[in-house]
Amino acid sequence: MSGRRARRRDARLVPVAAAAWIAAAWSTAQPAQAGAVALVLWMAAVLAVGVAVVAARGRPGMGMRLAPGVAPGIAAVVLACAAGVCAHVAAAEPARTAAADLPTAGGRALTIEATAVGKIERSTTGWRFDARLEDLRVGDTRFTQPVPLVIRTAEVPAGLDLGGRVRLSATAWQPDAGSREVLVVDATAVPELLAPPTGILGAAAALRRGLVALTADLPPPGGGLIAGLAVGDTGAVTTELDAAMKASSLSHLTAVSGANCALVVGIAYALAALCGLRRGIRVAAGLGALIAFVVLVSPEPSVVRAAAMAAIAMLGLLLGRTGAGLSLLTASVAILLIADPWLAGSLGFALSVAATGALLVLAGPLADGLGRWMPAPLALLISVPLAAQLACGPLIVLITPTVSVLGVLANILAAPAAPLGTVIGLAACLSAGIPYLGSGLAALAWLPASWIAATADEVTRLPGATLAWPQGEMGLVALGVVGAAVAVLIIGARRWARVTAVLVLAASVTTALATGPVADAVARAAVPPDWAIAACDVGQGDAVLVRSGDAVLLIDTGPEPEPLARCLRQLGVERIDLLVLTHFDLDHRGGVRAVLGRTAAVLHGPVDGPEDERRLRDLAEGGARVTAAVRGMSGTIGAARWRVLWPRPDTPPGNDASVVVEITGGGLPSGIYLGDLSAAGQQAMAGGAVLRSGYAVVKVAHHGSADQDPRLYERLAPALALVSVGENDYGHPRRETLDLLAALGVRTARTDQDGLVVAWADAAGIHFWRERAPAAVAPGG
Repeated sequence: MSGRRARRRDARLVPVAAAAWIAAAWSTAQPAQAGAVALVLWMAAVLAVGVAVVAARGRPGMGMRLAPGVAPGIAAVVLACAAGVCAHVAAAEPARTAAADLPTAGGRALTIEATAVGKIERSTTGWRFDARLEDLRVGDTRFTQPVPLVIRTAEVPAGLDLGGRVRLSATAWQPDAGSREVLVVDATAVPELLAPPTGILGAAAALRRGLVALTADLPPPGGGLIAGLAVGDTGAVTTELDAAMKASSLSHLTAVSGANCALVVGIAYALAALCGLRRGIRVAAGLGALIAFVVLVSPEPSVVRAAAMAAIAMLGLLLGRTGAGLSLLTASVAILLIADPWLAGSLGFALSVAATGALLVLAGPLADGLGRWMPAPLALLISVPLAAQLACGPLIVLITPTVSVLGVLANILAAPAAPLGTVIGLAACLSAGIPYLGSGLAALAWLPASWIAATADEVTRLPGATLAWPQGEMGLVALGVVGAAVAVLIIGARRWARVTAVLVLAASVTTALATGPVADAVARAAVPPDWAIAACDVGQGDAVLVRSGDAVLLIDTGPEPEPLARCLRQLGVERIDLLVLTHFDLDHRGGVRAVLGRTAAVLHGPVDGPEDERRLRDLAEGGARVTAAVRGMSGTIGAARWRVLWPRPDTPPGNDASVVVEITGGGLPSGIYLGDLSAAGQQAMAGGAVLRSGYAVVKVAHHGSADQDPRLYERLAPALALVSVGENDYGHPRRETLDLLAALGVRTARTDQDGLVVAWADAAGIHFWRERAPAAVAPGG
């Protein structure tokens, strides 16, 4: 059989996977209609089977190019898979609807018991994990059906892991249609651990904790990366390293996907073969190792996809029919979507499938094309990460509006270290309880992990490492077209296709220049030159600059470095004289990397753990003087004066320990910046602070949440309220807070709608300018 014909046969299951995915995406968004559609699809599948049987008997004169019955047979499988997906959604719908109809709206108090079924992961506001509901009580109503939840909490109890049971007091709200979870639960206090994970899940949790403990004392950032490479536990990965891994396209190394499963299965199979065991036992050993590995690392979407594909491959090996990779991938996708239709909305699952499909379909032709200009081994080395980046890049810009220009280089440099770090780290995990052996293996794993961390850091420091790109669907389509053009040029095609690809790339470069350096220059020219206060548009987070003369003070850094770096470029800010880190939530300190090495001094809120200490150490190593802020501190910034109004020395870490700073004088609009204080924190701050009779500008606390003290805002009497906010799931800024400000006659500017907001004062009064407004607003207007 020719290679082309074999590839065509491999692709015959692609329509099956596509139909399952489309059916899953539609039915999870429209679950009420899933049952009826499933019935229609089943009837159509039965009809297609009948047509296939008749065609298989052969009918003269039909002139079929395919073997008789093949086309209707494939159609029957396509319809049956789509029907299976819709039937699953329909079967789950009664319980999901009943849970959604519970009287949880309006922030009603709930008591919930649930079992953790996903990783306990850090989020921008604390921790989150997937859970299965066991018991929910709201008022006199009790609900006990096992529907999926997402639980978010500021803190987690010690010992909570996958399989653990918790009880918590909480509020809840409904997510968007199509989400796996029926309710998003926000804990109002630390959950109570009813039972830690037991049995196999308990053993897996103990092994993961053992590996984290072994690596805790190893030098960062490599030490924190070992658990990520081996078992996907990224809890010890610093925010800066996480950002560098993403910017350099290396974050897949901590995602535990196909490569890890292949290593585990391959090692188990090889060891069984070395022992002289027959094929059935070798396959069983591989499958057993795969199942144990999935339990160890937790069943994330990419792991589940890779595990299903590996299981199908092992079954094919046992039967002596080793199928081609694309057939295995599409079969596993269809099976997984029937078993779990909500995977259709998982970006992690989509990235995993796209990367695997690219390696199977695109890497070979890319290697052949590159081989025309370079040695074949080098062409193969480049083709693998290039194929993955071309396939995954369009999906990544759905959430991050940047493209890693040097991602292929970073993956080539990291390629030798990645399997070593994974295998040695996994061996250290399995031997964590054995004296000297576990710690010795962890120390060995530190070497490749440190190489990967250094690669990510150095690549992201190179000029042009990332390129800004439009976010959302338009960005996806645009980058997909550019990727296709690159692939056409490398692989080689007909002359008209190459010419079209060249024109597409030329247009893309022109657009990149127009929307990059040229756009930066235009945006910088549009900002009023006399600005004194600037609220940067950094998404759901805070980053506010205050300028007096040539001196600049920055309050918080937002959640990511790139938005802050873009804002600093737009404002022409090269150096930060004083950085105030109000507290250490990700949305206030995640962008620190953008100002490393160009910050003179740092004031910070209470530290909560080694990660916060590492961040301050990085700033100190970059040349900054680091000082803990307490009430009563003061100093100057240019001709202006700053004063710390909060916290007290004994204030515990958290939102209510946010550094509150007042900045006045020097011709600046007087301002007070409230961090993330709650109403109770605002009252505590105001109770002992000497406040002015009024302020020109107030930075509204906690992105405009509803938890505000109206009396404080009446006392501050601001002319302008800055709300630093982005797209979020919390309803920020809340209508109650906006109404409060409006009732006080305060003009409100919010970065999610207005973009960059700047303010300044002159003899006529206070002015402010909004990036997305046509002109500056007059004093008081």
